[in-house]
Amino acid sequence: MPSEFALIERHFKRPARHSVLGVGDDAAIVRPAPGMEIVVTTDMLVAGTHFLPDADPADLGWKTLAVNLSDLAAMGALPRWALLSLALPADKAADEAWLAAYAEGFFACADTFAVDLIGGDTTRGPLAFNVTLFGEIPAGQALLRSAARPADEIWISGTLGLATLGLAQRQARCRLMEPLRSACLRALDRPQPRIALGRALAQDGLAHAAIDVSDGLLADLGHILERSQATATLHFDRLPAAVLYCGNDVDARLATDCLLGGGDDYELAFTAPAARHEDILALGARLQIPLTCIGTVAAGPAGRIHLLDADGREMSPARRGYDHFAPATADTDTAEKKT
Repeated sequence: MPSEFALIERHFKRPARHSVLGVGDDAAIVRPAPGMEIVVTTDMLVAGTHFLPDADPADLGWKTLAVNLSDLAAMGALPRWALLSLALPADKAADEAWLAAYAEGFFACADTFAVDLIGGDTTRGPLAFNVTLFGEIPAGQALLRSAARPADEIWISGTLGLATLGLAQRQARCRLMEPLRSACLRALDRPQPRIALGRALAQDGLAHAAIDVSDGLLADLGHILERSQATATLHFDRLPAAVLYCGNDVDARLATDCLLGGGDDYELAFTAPAARHEDILALGARLQIPLTCIGTVAAGPAGRIHLLDADGREMSPARRGYDHFAPATADTDTAEKKT
């Protein structure tokens, strides 16, 4: 089994792109660009809670970083530097092929988004990963959850529910046909953080507030509404995904849960002035990312969401999203819930 320092040297030490000092000393040194503010986020992934213990290591490496990148996307920030801490059981620490594949996936994501790995920690323990990610944004430009305004339109990027549906397929709770099966598993294993979209929304002043959908649309949009002291109306028939389930063995309740409470797709939900509607559609076309207007913000009780069906009747979904500390129920996925 390699020593801790040999493991780091062999798998995780890479040349730094935009850091003064990277991996190898007691601490790293970075220098933000003039006029930029630092944006910081952190996420922990634990085996059995965030990913299946037998998950493909390259996919797991990608996802470890991607979920953090999604937080920076929601702020409109440009990612720069990452710290990675790993807890490895003895069998993983001794498995050179597993470690090499994990590092390959991690650095594939880091290279895609120009992130420097500048340090971290390793220890023996139950399999878990933690990334602290730093980004930059021009002073005063960050998208905040508290900035939604009455009469804003509510938008969502991409397609909702795919990752949770992929998990259901992997756990044999549904049976998907191609091409939906591959799309769902790809969304689950290799989420694509919307860095370019978040950056454009902030830089061009298109959006007021944003959040990444990691715990479920209703739960995450609720955070914006609570912080902005506002309410919202959503139209279920506008949500981008429901039509994709046609022809697949997915019951109606599972499909609804995936769309409204599944999370794990790491799409951006954001609010924007109605006057910028066409500009947002043009941005989506330019970035080749579907952007869909799904509702509106209004003055009212903080956090309340009126979900309407195609006939304008209010819906009462059983599940709004994932909560690590909520009591377990018969409907809770047990092997991998929020990956």
